[in-house]
Amino acid sequence: MRILLTGHKGYIGTVMSPMLTEAGHIVTGIDANFFEDCILGQVGESIPEIRKDIRDIAPDDLKGFDAVIHLAALSNDPLGDLNPALTYDINLHATLRLAGLARDAGVKRFLYSSSCSIYGAGKGDDLLDENAPLNPITPYAESKIKAEEALAKMADADFSPVFMRNATAYGFSPRLRGDVVLNNLAAWAYTTGKIRIMSDGTPWRPIVHVEDISRAFLVVLTAEKNLIHNQAINIGVNSENYQVRDLADMVKNVMPNAEVEYAGKGGYDPRNYRVNFNKLKKLLPDFHAKWDAQRGARQLYDAYRDNNLQFEDFSGRKYIRLNQLKYLISAQRLDGQLRWQETNQ
Repeated sequence: MRILLTGHKGYIGTVMSPMLTEAGHIVTGIDANFFEDCILGQVGESIPEIRKDIRDIAPDDLKGFDAVIHLAALSNDPLGDLNPALTYDINLHATLRLAGLARDAGVKRFLYSSSCSIYGAGKGDDLLDENAPLNPITPYAESKIKAEEALAKMADADFSPVFMRNATAYGFSPRLRGDVVLNNLAAWAYTTGKIRIMSDGTPWRPIVHVEDISRAFLVVLTAEKNLIHNQAINIGVNSENYQVRDLADMVKNVMPNAEVEYAGKGGYDPRNYRVNFNKLKKLLPDFHAKWDAQRGARQLYDAYRDNNLQFEDFSGRKYIRLNQLKYLISAQRLDGQLRWQETNQ
């Protein structure tokens, strides 16, 4: 299958890309390269790529592809708050334009990387399935919901969107993100000896390893159309719903000399949700997650140790997405609309 993978140089894309090619697919990446040099360790072999902002994709860029896997986005809540209008411009409007061009070019399948964060302020005791009420509390989550709704209206006999609602990602990627919960807790522990919790530790989060997200996309990519056409599917495993303090304990199991620290007043975090992943298991029994949080904490520790992660790097621009964009703007490499300046592309 010929696949266009947007955001192939992001946290997930850097892991997913080689998995797709190893499965025999022909993959072309497209990326704005905001995080091209945000590397820890070794990146695998490169794939053919289009160096372009997804806002600028042209009709010819979509010709000849069987499927689009759309990962590119302003990809977490702090980034969404950087400029809410930009979040909608990139996560919503550019997504719909991309999908329209793909449909016009004869692309059959469109895998959209959505997020369980759309459940937002859920009731912590309830397991939320794909039909649960959506309670977004950030521009990022709102943009994902609106994109799902609009993409669903584009579906027809020849164009099949699927909405992959990923749990919070974790695990090692050569383009590490240090701003997702388990990665962050482990990095604080390794570089400072403190497992730093920014809330009171009680909010629930579903988490899923970046490799297992990639495996789920692989399965959906080739699934029978009648199973997945125009469907929302939560991506994760029921047993991997944790309170943040539980994740801190797992990090401490790996690094017993680290101490749990509640930063500030340890206030309440309204992002609180547990998610039901039965639909994924029922529709796609070929999907099998290979990771759990405790093994993931060990993998992160090993990666941080092997690559000599330092606090200055972890807390700087390379692994915190918001810090990287602010750096590029302050260096006048990007303008306020996250457009590359002509001399700095």
